[in-house]
Amino acid sequence: MARKRKVANLMGLAVLSAVVLQPMHRYEIAARLRAWGKDSDMGIKWGSLYTVVDNLTKHGFLEITGSERDGARPERTIYRITDAGRAELTDWTRELVADPEPEQRRFTAGLSVLSVLPPDEVVELLTQRITKLDTVIAESRARLAALADTVPRLFLIEDDYELTMLAAEATWSRALRDSLADGSFPDTEGWRAWHRDGTLPQDLAELAAEGGATTPHTQHD
Repeated sequence: MARKRKVANLMGLAVLSAVVLQPMHRYEIAARLRAWGKDSDMGIKWGSLYTVVDNLTKHGFLEITGSERDGARPERTIYRITDAGRAELTDWTRELVADPEPEQRRFTAGLSVLSVLPPDEVVELLTQRITKLDTVIAESRARLAALADTVPRLFLIEDDYELTMLAAEATWSRALRDSLADGSFPDTEGWRAWHRDGTLPQDLAELAAEGGATTPHTQHD
């Protein structure tokens, strides 16, 4: 189970991973994280950067080392990581790598109520998803190939993982789509008949009566 952290926003982890390299002000932190693509890796919101930096400082993970002024621009506060910040950074990373945690995904939510759609429509929707996934996968592979000779693989691991997950999702979605299209998915005809004439398959009707399944309400003329 994930530890309760003083600063739980994943942007805190991203900030620590940047400042561990050298002291920097908040504009430099944001520029470094954007260059690294951390907004896509961690789903971070740039509007929370100032608050996160302030909270990391409040809890002793960062400390102010001074400030600098560039021309007429406002003075910028410079932060550096503390020993406590280094310990938090490594402990947090260990937890994320070692401890699997359930993650809510929009696709999983859609699959959980898939029965509200007729199977033929699901085939069409999965075909759309697979086409989009294939495009993203091709673009990701090309980008990784272009970076392979210039960026150490250590700094591309998260991209490699995401590409592998996308490929697995495309393979799984394609198998589901094909099983619905050729009728090999269990009781496809019963599912189709339910949407056609409102006749719920016997096994689902029994589960619903026992409270073991939630079935949607469909209206028929």
